[in-house]
Amino acid sequence: MKVILVLGAGLSSASLFRYLVERLELHSWRLVVANSNVDALRVQYESHPRITLETLDATDQERRRSLIALSDLVISMLPARFHVDIAKDCIDLGKNLITPSYVSAEMSALHDQAALKGVTIMNETGVDPGIDHMSAVKIIEEIEGKGAKLLSFKSFCGGLIAPESDDNLWHYKFTWNPRNVVLAGQGGVAAFRQNKELKYIPYNQLFKRTERFEIEGYGSFDGYANRDSLKYLDLYNISAVETMYRGTLRRPNYCQAWDVLVELGLTEDGYVLENSRNLTPRQLLNAFLPYHPKDSVETKLQRFLREDRKHLFPLFEEIGLFRNSEPIYCEDASPARLLQALLEKAWTLNNWDKDMLVMLHEFEYELKDKKYKLLSSMVSLGEDRNFTAMANTVGLPIGIIAKHMLQGYSKPGVQLPIDAKLYLPVLEELKSLGIEFIDNLVEND
Repeated sequence: MKVILVLGAGLSSASLFRYLVERLELHSWRLVVANSNVDALRVQYESHPRITLETLDATDQERRRSLIALSDLVISMLPARFHVDIAKDCIDLGKNLITPSYVSAEMSALHDQAALKGVTIMNETGVDPGIDHMSAVKIIEEIEGKGAKLLSFKSFCGGLIAPESDDNLWHYKFTWNPRNVVLAGQGGVAAFRQNKELKYIPYNQLFKRTERFEIEGYGSFDGYANRDSLKYLDLYNISAVETMYRGTLRRPNYCQAWDVLVELGLTEDGYVLENSRNLTPRQLLNAFLPYHPKDSVETKLQRFLREDRKHLFPLFEEIGLFRNSEPIYCEDASPARLLQALLEKAWTLNNWDKDMLVMLHEFEYELKDKKYKLLSSMVSLGEDRNFTAMANTVGLPIGIIAKHMLQGYSKPGVQLPIDAKLYLPVLEELKSLGIEFIDNLVEND
């Protein structure tokens, strides 16, 4: 009986657990789930004969290693900061590992050691990163396989709200870490290639430089650039491509309104506001608007918006920025932290809400003196608050990859799921589970 050890049981784990549990008998697996708190899992899994629940402090190396030693495959759903230490344990103990996180420099440095021990450390196995790699490389290899020249590759992904639950003017609710949303794009510059030229977008321009896309049946989306698109040139083996651009998707008006918050300074996280605990939303906004002895906060914001952005005014009203009834209550907080607290009240998923995960690839290529554009899109709708689109698109590919590794797939070293022997069956099974890409090919003028 093969033993799967899952470290961590956060929000994205629900769909992974469901996938594995439904196949325990079929494949003669046993599942061990180790988490800091397993109380929420007891009701559902404690009586299952093939599931063991273990309480684990992830920093307890001795306890962690003892669990790894008794497993055949380890899946880490813990925060990314734990993954390198877990990988070292797995290499030392000769156990394969799957993580959904980006490969850090520290993780990459373990490649030779893992390869020497015959251990596969498979990373970037969720949705973004994960499904994005697998679906992109599949089409790139198909394009190049028929002798075409790839000219441009753009890729976008966004965790959004399902149309049936879209009930606010921002067309957005938090479906993952709110802090990451508020700080998106900070700490670096967006770098990409456009028509053979290197291009850079600093943070203060990021949400101004958007691109509009249409997905049939789901309407319009705006894409803004991710931090570093250039590293994917080598990863996807397309170093000669003229345009390489990766970005994040939002609905129209979101980026335009968020740009106002950036201009105001409300997304800054590098300093603490004086007396932040006692600031009301209205006082917070007013602190970042010019002084005027008579004008109201509303009037000053309308002036700040200028004529071309005045249609955005209701979006700021909706999130409560003009409320003055009670403080936000954040001690020693930055503007970004106060904004996050305000948005967490405005953009929290209701019990009946469903989320949506949207991925879009745009390829342009030349074949026999004709140019083509291929749009490949995937839209996944959540089932409920447990089996969200985010949980499904993160957890299901991890579960499928785990199955193939338990059935013999091996590629020792620190790896990504960009080997056709792995990504083709993974994408095929995802399709059978409702996570499917729709392709639309048109001839370019």
